[in-house]
Amino acid sequence: MSEKTNGQSILDITRNRVLKSSSFNIFLVLLLMCIAMYIVSEPFRSIDNVLAIARNFSSYATTGVGVSLVIISGGIDLSLGSVFGLAGVISCMGMVNFGLPVFPSILLGLAAGALFGLFNGVLVVKAKLPPFIATLGTLSIARSLCYILTEGYPVTGVDTRFLFLGQGYIAGIPTPIWIMAIVAVIFAIFLNQTVTGRRIYALGGNEEATRISGISVNKIKVLTYTLCSLLAAFAGIITASRLGIGQPTAGQGFEMDAIAAVIIGGASLDGGEGTVTGTILGAAIMGVLRNALVLLSIKSHWQSLIIGFVIIIAVTADQLKKSRGK
Repeated sequence: MSEKTNGQSILDITRNRVLKSSSFNIFLVLLLMCIAMYIVSEPFRSIDNVLAIARNFSSYATTGVGVSLVIISGGIDLSLGSVFGLAGVISCMGMVNFGLPVFPSILLGLAAGALFGLFNGVLVVKAKLPPFIATLGTLSIARSLCYILTEGYPVTGVDTRFLFLGQGYIAGIPTPIWIMAIVAVIFAIFLNQTVTGRRIYALGGNEEATRISGISVNKIKVLTYTLCSLLAAFAGIITASRLGIGQPTAGQGFEMDAIAAVIIGGASLDGGEGTVTGTILGAAIMGVLRNALVLLSIKSHWQSLIIGFVIIIAVTADQLKKSRGK
Protein backbone atom coordinates (compact mmCIF):
# COMPACT_ATOMS: atom_id res chain seq x y z
CA MET A 1 0.00 0.00 0.00
CA SER A 2 2.80 2.38 0.95
CA GLU A 3 4.65 1.62 -2.31
CA LYS A 4 1.47 2.35 -4.25
CA THR A 5 0.96 5.56 -2.29
CA ASN A 6 4.56 6.59 -2.87
CA GLY A 7 4.19 5.82 -6.57
CA GLN A 8 1.04 7.91 -6.77
CA SER A 9 2.67 10.80 -4.89
CA ILE A 10 5.64 10.76 -7.28
CA LEU A 11 3.24 10.85 -10.23
CA ASP A 12 1.33 13.71 -8.60
CA ILE A 13 4.52 15.66 -7.99
CA THR A 14 5.68 15.09 -11.58
CA ARG A 15 2.28 16.11 -12.96
CA ASN A 16 2.22 19.26 -10.84
CA ARG A 17 5.72 20.23 -11.95
CA VAL A 18 4.78 19.76 -15.61
CA LEU A 19 1.55 21.75 -15.25
CA LYS A 20 3.34 24.60 -13.48
CA SER A 21 6.33 24.73 -15.83
CA SER A 22 6.64 27.66 -18.22
CA SER A 23 7.23 25.24 -21.11
CA PHE A 24 3.82 23.66 -20.53
CA ASN A 25 2.13 27.08 -20.62
CA ILE A 26 3.99 27.94 -23.82
CA PHE A 27 2.91 24.62 -25.31
CA LEU A 28 -0.72 25.45 -24.49
CA VAL A 29 -0.38 28.80 -26.30
CA LEU A 30 1.07 27.01 -29.32
CA LEU A 31 -1.68 24.40 -29.22
CA LEU A 32 -4.42 27.05 -29.07
CA MET A 33 -2.85 28.89 -32.01
CA CYS A 34 -2.76 25.69 -34.07
CA ILE A 35 -6.37 24.82 -33.19
CA ALA A 36 -7.54 28.31 -34.16
CA MET A 37 -5.70 28.16 -37.50
CA TYR A 38 -6.93 24.62 -38.13
CA ILE A 39 -10.49 25.93 -37.82
CA VAL A 40 -10.19 29.10 -39.90
CA SER A 41 -7.70 28.06 -42.60
CA GLU A 42 -7.91 24.91 -44.70
CA PRO A 43 -4.39 25.31 -46.21
CA PHE A 44 -2.97 25.31 -42.67
CA ARG A 45 -4.12 21.73 -42.15
CA SER A 46 -1.99 20.15 -44.86
CA ILE A 47 1.04 18.08 -43.90
CA ASP A 48 3.12 19.99 -46.45
CA ASN A 49 2.28 23.26 -44.72
CA VAL A 50 3.14 21.85 -41.27
CA LEU A 51 6.50 20.63 -42.54
CA ALA A 52 7.10 23.98 -44.24
CA ILE A 53 6.42 25.80 -40.96
CA ALA A 54 8.82 23.53 -39.07
CA ARG A 55 11.52 23.87 -41.73
CA ASN A 56 11.15 27.67 -41.72
CA PHE A 57 11.42 28.09 -37.96
CA SER A 58 14.17 25.47 -37.62
CA SER A 59 16.79 28.09 -38.53
CA TYR A 60 15.99 30.46 -35.68
CA ALA A 61 15.22 27.56 -33.35
CA THR A 62 18.72 26.16 -33.93
CA THR A 63 20.21 29.61 -33.46
CA GLY A 64 17.90 30.23 -30.52
CA VAL A 65 19.38 27.27 -28.66
CA GLY A 66 22.75 29.04 -28.75
CA VAL A 67 21.17 32.37 -27.82
CA SER A 68 19.50 30.73 -24.83
CA LEU A 69 22.93 29.77 -23.46
CA VAL A 70 24.05 33.40 -23.56
CA ILE A 71 20.80 34.77 -22.13
CA ILE A 72 20.67 32.16 -19.35
CA SER A 73 24.23 33.18 -18.40
CA GLY A 74 23.09 36.81 -18.17
CA GLY A 75 24.41 38.12 -21.51
CA ILE A 76 23.05 39.04 -24.92
CA ASP A 77 24.34 38.54 -28.48
CA LEU A 78 23.25 40.91 -31.25
CA SER A 79 25.86 39.76 -33.79
CA LEU A 80 24.33 36.38 -34.60
CA GLY A 81 22.39 37.58 -37.68
CA SER A 82 25.60 38.81 -39.32
CA VAL A 83 27.50 35.67 -38.27
CA PHE A 84 24.62 33.66 -39.75
CA GLY A 85 25.14 35.38 -43.13
CA LEU A 86 28.95 35.33 -43.01
CA ALA A 87 29.14 31.59 -42.33
CA GLY A 88 26.91 30.83 -45.30
CA VAL A 89 29.01 33.06 -47.55
CA ILE A 90 32.32 31.56 -46.39
CA SER A 91 31.10 27.96 -46.81
CA CYS A 92 29.88 28.68 -50.33
CA MET A 93 33.13 30.48 -51.19
CA GLY A 94 35.04 27.45 -49.95
CA MET A 95 33.40 25.36 -52.64
CA VAL A 96 33.20 27.95 -55.44
CA ASN A 97 36.33 30.07 -54.99
CA PHE A 98 38.75 27.65 -53.33
CA GLY A 99 37.56 24.36 -54.80
CA LEU A 100 37.18 22.66 -51.43
CA PRO A 101 34.92 19.62 -50.95
CA VAL A 102 31.58 20.09 -49.20
CA PHE A 103 32.54 18.97 -45.70
CA PRO A 104 35.72 21.10 -45.35
CA SER A 105 33.75 24.08 -46.69
CA ILE A 106 31.12 23.57 -43.98
CA LEU A 107 33.85 23.31 -41.36
CA LEU A 108 35.34 26.57 -42.67
CA GLY A 109 32.03 28.37 -42.15
CA LEU A 110 31.61 26.87 -38.69
CA ALA A 111 35.15 27.90 -37.75
CA ALA A 112 34.43 31.48 -38.83
CA GLY A 113 31.34 31.52 -36.63
CA ALA A 114 33.16 30.05 -33.64
CA LEU A 115 35.96 32.62 -33.99
CA PHE A 116 33.45 35.48 -33.92
CA GLY A 117 31.86 33.97 -30.82
CA LEU A 118 35.28 33.65 -29.20
CA PHE A 119 35.99 37.28 -30.11
CA ASN A 120 32.69 38.35 -28.54
CA GLY A 121 33.56 36.47 -25.36
CA VAL A 122 37.02 38.02 -25.16
CA LEU A 123 35.58 41.51 -25.62
CA VAL A 124 33.15 40.89 -22.77
CA VAL A 125 35.52 39.25 -20.26
CA LYS A 126 38.88 40.89 -21.10
CA ALA A 127 37.97 44.31 -22.51
CA LYS A 128 35.07 44.49 -20.00
CA LEU A 129 32.69 45.76 -22.68
CA PRO A 130 28.95 45.45 -22.03
CA PRO A 131 27.64 42.51 -24.11
CA PHE A 132 25.23 44.83 -25.94
CA ILE A 133 28.06 47.10 -27.14
CA ALA A 134 30.53 44.29 -27.90
CA THR A 135 28.12 42.26 -30.02
CA LEU A 136 26.69 45.37 -31.70
CA GLY A 137 30.22 46.11 -32.90
CA THR A 138 30.85 42.58 -34.18
CA LEU A 139 27.43 42.66 -35.87
CA SER A 140 28.73 45.49 -38.04
CA ILE A 141 32.13 43.83 -38.58
CA ALA A 142 30.69 40.48 -39.68
CA ARG A 143 28.16 42.10 -42.03
CA SER A 144 30.85 44.26 -43.57
CA LEU A 145 32.98 41.18 -44.19
CA CYS A 146 30.04 39.62 -46.03
CA TYR A 147 30.05 42.50 -48.50
CA ILE A 148 33.84 42.80 -48.69
CA LEU A 149 34.30 39.10 -49.51
CA THR A 150 31.50 38.97 -52.08
CA GLU A 151 31.57 42.60 -53.34
CA GLY A 152 27.82 42.53 -52.68
CA TYR A 153 27.09 39.64 -55.09
CA PRO A 154 25.67 36.22 -54.14
CA VAL A 155 28.07 33.29 -54.25
CA THR A 156 26.63 30.86 -56.80
CA GLY A 157 27.63 27.51 -58.30
CA VAL A 158 27.92 25.47 -55.11
CA ASP A 159 28.38 21.70 -55.13
CA THR A 160 24.98 20.02 -55.60
CA ARG A 161 25.76 17.63 -52.71
CA PHE A 162 25.78 20.65 -50.41
CA LEU A 163 22.09 21.23 -51.14
CA PHE A 164 21.04 18.13 -49.19
CA LEU A 165 21.70 19.94 -45.92
CA GLY A 166 18.93 22.46 -46.56
CA GLN A 167 16.80 20.87 -49.27
CA GLY A 168 17.03 17.15 -48.54
CA TYR A 169 14.62 14.79 -46.82
CA ILE A 170 15.17 11.91 -44.42
CA ALA A 171 12.20 9.56 -43.98
CA GLY A 172 9.94 12.17 -45.59
CA ILE A 173 10.97 14.93 -43.16
CA PRO A 174 13.15 17.89 -44.26
CA THR A 175 16.77 17.63 -43.13
CA PRO A 176 16.75 21.00 -41.27
CA ILE A 177 14.03 19.65 -38.96
CA TRP A 178 16.15 16.62 -38.09
CA ILE A 179 19.13 18.89 -37.44
CA MET A 180 17.03 21.13 -35.19
CA ALA A 181 15.84 18.12 -33.20
CA ILE A 182 19.37 16.72 -32.79
CA VAL A 183 20.75 20.11 -31.69
CA ALA A 184 17.87 20.49 -29.21
CA VAL A 185 18.49 17.07 -27.65
CA ILE A 186 22.25 17.57 -27.38
CA PHE A 187 22.00 20.97 -25.72
CA ALA A 188 19.10 19.99 -23.47
CA ILE A 189 21.33 17.25 -22.09
CA PHE A 190 24.26 19.68 -21.91
CA LEU A 191 22.30 22.26 -19.90
CA ASN A 192 20.50 19.87 -17.58
CA GLN A 193 22.87 16.94 -17.11
CA THR A 194 26.38 18.40 -17.09
CA VAL A 195 28.34 20.40 -14.54
CA THR A 196 29.04 23.12 -17.10
CA GLY A 197 25.35 23.45 -17.89
CA ARG A 198 24.48 23.92 -14.24
CA ARG A 199 27.25 26.50 -13.94
CA ILE A 200 25.71 28.48 -16.80
CA TYR A 201 22.47 28.69 -14.83
CA ALA A 202 24.38 29.62 -11.68
CA LEU A 203 26.25 32.37 -13.52
CA GLY A 204 23.03 33.95 -14.73
CA GLY A 205 21.39 33.60 -11.34
CA ASN A 206 24.16 35.27 -9.35
CA GLU A 207 27.51 36.04 -10.97
CA GLU A 208 29.26 37.16 -7.82
CA ALA A 209 28.23 34.07 -5.85
CA THR A 210 29.35 31.89 -8.76
CA ARG A 211 32.76 33.61 -8.81
CA ILE A 212 33.18 33.28 -5.04
CA SER A 213 32.42 29.55 -5.26
CA GLY A 214 35.56 29.12 -7.33
CA ILE A 215 33.98 28.72 -10.76
CA SER A 216 35.81 30.36 -13.67
CA VAL A 217 33.14 32.85 -14.69
CA ASN A 218 35.18 34.15 -17.62
CA LYS A 219 35.59 30.70 -19.16
CA ILE A 220 31.84 30.04 -18.92
CA LYS A 221 31.06 33.37 -20.60
CA VAL A 222 33.51 32.77 -23.45
CA LEU A 223 32.08 29.27 -23.92
CA THR A 224 28.48 30.51 -24.17
CA TYR A 225 29.32 33.19 -26.74
CA THR A 226 31.38 30.74 -28.78
CA LEU A 227 28.60 28.13 -28.82
CA CYS A 228 26.03 30.80 -29.66
CA SER A 229 27.95 31.97 -32.73
CA LEU A 230 28.75 28.39 -33.71
CA LEU A 231 25.05 27.47 -33.82
CA ALA A 232 24.21 30.72 -35.64
CA ALA A 233 26.86 29.82 -38.20
CA PHE A 234 25.44 26.31 -38.54
CA ALA A 235 21.95 27.70 -39.15
CA GLY A 236 23.39 30.14 -41.70
CA ILE A 237 25.11 27.32 -43.58
CA ILE A 238 21.88 25.29 -43.63
CA THR A 239 20.03 28.31 -44.99
CA ALA A 240 22.69 28.83 -47.68
CA SER A 241 22.23 25.18 -48.61
CA ARG A 242 18.48 25.63 -48.80
CA LEU A 243 18.82 28.71 -51.04
CA GLY A 244 21.65 27.20 -53.06
CA ILE A 245 23.69 30.42 -52.79
CA GLY A 246 25.78 32.35 -50.30
CA GLN A 247 23.79 35.55 -49.90
CA PRO A 248 25.66 38.46 -48.24
CA THR A 249 22.36 39.94 -47.02
CA ALA A 250 21.24 36.69 -45.36
CA GLY A 251 20.34 37.01 -41.71
CA GLN A 252 19.60 40.73 -41.62
CA GLY A 253 17.30 41.26 -38.64
CA PHE A 254 17.58 37.55 -37.88
CA GLU A 255 18.87 38.19 -34.38
CA MET A 256 15.49 39.62 -33.37
CA ASP A 257 13.65 36.43 -34.37
CA ALA A 258 16.14 34.22 -32.53
CA ILE A 259 16.11 36.33 -29.36
CA ALA A 260 12.31 36.60 -29.52
CA ALA A 261 12.03 32.80 -29.72
CA VAL A 262 14.13 32.48 -26.56
CA ILE A 263 12.16 35.13 -24.63
CA ILE A 264 8.78 33.80 -25.77
CA GLY A 265 10.09 30.39 -24.72
CA GLY A 266 10.32 31.53 -21.10
CA ALA A 267 13.93 32.67 -20.72
CA SER A 268 14.57 35.73 -18.58
CA LEU A 269 16.65 38.66 -19.81
CA ASP A 270 17.95 38.91 -16.25
CA GLY A 271 19.60 35.50 -16.66
CA GLY A 272 19.37 32.25 -14.73
CA GLU A 273 16.17 31.03 -16.40
CA GLY A 274 15.35 29.31 -19.67
CA THR A 275 15.17 25.90 -21.30
CA VAL A 276 15.94 24.40 -24.69
CA THR A 277 12.39 23.02 -24.82
CA GLY A 278 10.98 26.48 -24.22
CA THR A 279 13.19 27.92 -26.97
CA ILE A 280 11.98 25.36 -29.51
CA LEU A 281 8.36 26.03 -28.52
CA GLY A 282 8.98 29.79 -28.74
CA ALA A 283 10.41 29.35 -32.23
CA ALA A 284 7.40 27.22 -33.17
CA ILE A 285 5.05 29.98 -31.98
CA MET A 286 6.96 32.47 -34.13
CA GLY A 287 6.76 30.08 -37.09
CA VAL A 288 3.04 29.41 -36.72
CA LEU A 289 2.36 33.13 -36.25
CA ARG A 290 4.25 34.07 -39.42
CA ASN A 291 2.52 31.31 -41.38
CA ALA A 292 -0.89 32.36 -40.02
CA LEU A 293 -0.34 35.98 -41.01
CA VAL A 294 0.58 34.92 -44.56
CA LEU A 295 -2.40 32.55 -44.88
CA LEU A 296 -4.74 35.26 -43.56
CA SER A 297 -3.35 37.64 -46.23
CA ILE A 298 -1.98 40.14 -43.70
CA LYS A 299 0.33 42.60 -45.45
CA SER A 300 4.04 42.31 -44.65
CA HIS A 301 4.39 45.62 -42.79
CA TRP A 302 1.47 44.65 -40.57
CA GLN A 303 3.16 41.31 -39.92
CA SER A 304 6.22 43.08 -38.52
CA LEU A 305 4.00 45.26 -36.33
CA ILE A 306 2.14 42.26 -34.90
CA ILE A 307 5.34 40.30 -34.24
CA GLY A 308 6.80 43.38 -32.54
CA PHE A 309 3.84 43.50 -30.18
CA VAL A 310 4.23 39.77 -29.46
CA ILE A 311 7.86 40.37 -28.43
CA ILE A 312 6.86 43.30 -26.19
CA ILE A 313 4.14 41.20 -24.56
CA ALA A 314 6.58 38.35 -23.93
CA VAL A 315 9.17 40.63 -22.29
CA THR A 316 6.46 42.42 -20.28
CA ALA A 317 5.18 39.07 -19.02
CA ASP A 318 8.72 38.16 -17.95
CA GLN A 319 9.11 41.42 -16.03
CA LEU A 320 5.72 41.00 -14.33
CA LYS A 321 6.68 37.48 -13.30
CA LYS A 322 9.91 38.83 -11.82
CA SER A 323 7.99 41.54 -9.95
CA ARG A 324 5.58 39.01 -8.45
CA GLY A 325 8.54 36.85 -7.42
CA LYS A 326 9.96 39.76 -5.44
